[in-house]
Amino acid sequence: MSEYNKIKGGYHGKLLRVDLSSLSYKIEDLDENLLLDYIGGRGLGVKLLYDETAAGIDPLGPENKLYFLTGPSQGTNIPTHSRFEVVAKSPLTGTAAGSSSGGHFGLQLKGTGFDVVAFEGKANKPVYVYIEEGNVTIHDASHLWGQLVPAVCDKLIEETNAKAAIACIGPAGENLSPIASIMNDKHHSVGRSGLGAVMGSKNLKALVCKGSVETPIGDKGKFDAANKNWRRFIGEAPLTKDVLKEYGTLALVKVINHYGAFPTNNFQDGYFVDIDSISGETFREFNFVKSEPCRGCPISCVHMSRTPSRDGKGPEFETLWAFGALSGIKDLDEITNANYNCNDMGIDTISAGSTIACAMELSEKGFLDEETMKMIRAELGHDLKFGDTKAIVLYSRLIGTMEGFGKYLAMGSARMAAHFGHPELAMHVKGLELPAYDPRGFHGMAISLATNNRGGCHLRAYMVGPEALGTPVLIDRFTAAGKPGLTILYQNLTATIDSMCNCVFTNFALNPDLYAEMLAGITGREIDGNELLKMGERIWNIEKMYNVREGLTRKDDTLPKRLLEEPFKCGHSKGHKIELEPMLDEYYSLRGWSKEGIPSESKLKELGLK
Repeated sequence: MSEYNKIKGGYHGKLLRVDLSSLSYKIEDLDENLLLDYIGGRGLGVKLLYDETAAGIDPLGPENKLYFLTGPSQGTNIPTHSRFEVVAKSPLTGTAAGSSSGGHFGLQLKGTGFDVVAFEGKANKPVYVYIEEGNVTIHDASHLWGQLVPAVCDKLIEETNAKAAIACIGPAGENLSPIASIMNDKHHSVGRSGLGAVMGSKNLKALVCKGSVETPIGDKGKFDAANKNWRRFIGEAPLTKDVLKEYGTLALVKVINHYGAFPTNNFQDGYFVDIDSISGETFREFNFVKSEPCRGCPISCVHMSRTPSRDGKGPEFETLWAFGALSGIKDLDEITNANYNCNDMGIDTISAGSTIACAMELSEKGFLDEETMKMIRAELGHDLKFGDTKAIVLYSRLIGTMEGFGKYLAMGSARMAAHFGHPELAMHVKGLELPAYDPRGFHGMAISLATNNRGGCHLRAYMVGPEALGTPVLIDRFTAAGKPGLTILYQNLTATIDSMCNCVFTNFALNPDLYAEMLAGITGREIDGNELLKMGERIWNIEKMYNVREGLTRKDDTLPKRLLEEPFKCGHSKGHKIELEPMLDEYYSLRGWSKEGIPSESKLKELGLK
């Protein structure tokens, strides 16, 4: 780190660039200014993607680049220091896709001595890359092609090192499904946006990492003080102290259903009458096995589970909802089995469940052609309909293999619904399926989801916190007043959390000043909460400029027609509609963007973006 003037810790300062076309690699020094401006993780990833790829590239072509990134947090022993980020152009949305995951892969990746691993080109045949203590080797993976995720992980452990960590794809990624995930540590998912398909398009089956290179600390005194504060606040906040530890994310099931904003039957309703069958309490009693936290995490929200026939990880809240209420299903065992199928196949569970629910509505309304209906009847033995438990288990496999009706479901809901002539039945933003919070019940989530740079994702401005959970305070969920400004604050803060590669759940307990104190302690640079938020704003704006470059406009910052025009007819959100356009005008104004959602020259100059 001697060549760095302002950064004294948190990074190795090295990028590994792997050219899969030539099966070669080179090591480059990272520009300190990139780390000063973009931190690492998501921020650094989108900056590299913007600079190193051309506009309009095919996301599944060799010109797309795939970045595995760490942040300054990995290897420092602070809470939630084991995450990592993957960034590429999304084959599902065409946007700048970034997704993070936990487990312990992120620690092994950072321990190799590289902050970033960038994959370019396409191998002529399946390969995997093994990095151990800075040594890089590229191996034939033909024997692994077609294998499920758990088998791949077990085999690669045998071939490399018992302490290695593995990120790989399953059949869904190999078959280039735009809803494919990258899986790490068998059960953890780099989900959303189809990054597994990008990996598959490069014939890259896995990245295997084993490392023990220590992460330097820039200011030990500041770091220790910040670490103490983090542990105290995380240990005292109700959600991070007890609730997530006991129920995981399933603690939200009854809460969101009570608000009448738990999307049911493909967002036709907001209240699921059989909620007790799929609640976190029911899961805890009948399916829970043990907590298995990500490495070094005191929150411990990851739960291992079992059904009468299988065992594994999850489901998480969003997964249980997508295969449960959204599809009209109350069988918790089979919901859990569908979740296991997705983990094995490498499929995003939110997109999979949402696409199946969309297909159920298409089928019930007679919008599927007779040939397709015959195919479904041959597979299921009956017509596809809401409440069809057999369908979620079968199609969570066939999406991965792209067999039968699975080849249509593997498109994702937007493309599938358009294929059958009814795009209005796909509940998505920018092509990415919506999460388990109906914005008709949470108007802050409405503007958050509509403006999200990667599409229908809740994690980049979790307005459910103040609107439903009372963190940091409970606010009126049905008003538009103040929501655009608060959403911007959450978006900017979350951008920095993702770039530090910490868990977003920490924001239930921490504030911008505490994140800034930690970043200052790790890196040894001076930074306060205001500067941290400015860094988040810079990251958000470069993501936006990437999307503008790819042709996205104001019309893409919207919600499905159903959510804008059809109020709920019952439940605690009955009668409420979303007035999105006035909120969108205010949001753009506060962002310093034009009325069409284009960042102004003055805003870009203010943020140091050329």
